[in-house]
Amino acid sequence: MTSARKPPAPQPAPPTSSDPSLVVLGEFGRPHGLHGEVRLKSHTGEPLAIAGYGALRASDGRDLEITDARTAPGGSPDLLIVRVKGVDGRTGAEALNRVTLSIPRERLGETAEEDEFFLTDLIGLRVEDEAGSVIGTIVAVPNYGGGDLLEIRPAAGGPTALLPFTKAFVPSLDIAGGRVVADPPEDLFAPPGPKPADDPG
Repeated sequence: MTSARKPPAPQPAPPTSSDPSLVVLGEFGRPHGLHGEVRLKSHTGEPLAIAGYGALRASDGRDLEITDARTAPGGSPDLLIVRVKGVDGRTGAEALNRVTLSIPRERLGETAEEDEFFLTDLIGLRVEDEAGSVIGTIVAVPNYGGGDLLEIRPAAGGPTALLPFTKAFVPSLDIAGGRVVADPPEDLFAPPGPKPADDPG
């Protein structure tokens, strides 16, 4: 069972919602069994704390509430088995697969430390190079399993590009000042080159 105390803020590394006012707390996976339980990857600092936030905004438009949660056997600590209010069978659990759960940013309050932030706070910041020239604007912070990325819309227009969100490529953050300083590769916004003649794709 979960505690009634106010849960801690999520870790500053979840995938981001397309709505910058929302912070993603978790994502459902496959059903577990036949009675409505479902796997959930939690992005809160304490994985089980996701059950203490009450109703959460689902990416399919519903408001969903986790009523019970436990760590999945044999999995990583952030992989849970949960029950969702109103979901009592496998069909309902299957409908949750790949659905994310989010919370309005203002419900989280402030981060505990001055140098902590939520990834959603990066969206909308301008990206400058080390000389102070504006490169573009951060429009999303996706994570496809290999680490967080900054999706940057170039200042000159055109398709966005992805930059690894690491110290090597992003040596400085100034969230209060509305900017990040990046050291991107020169070909960051270059269009993909032609495929080799022997490429079967």
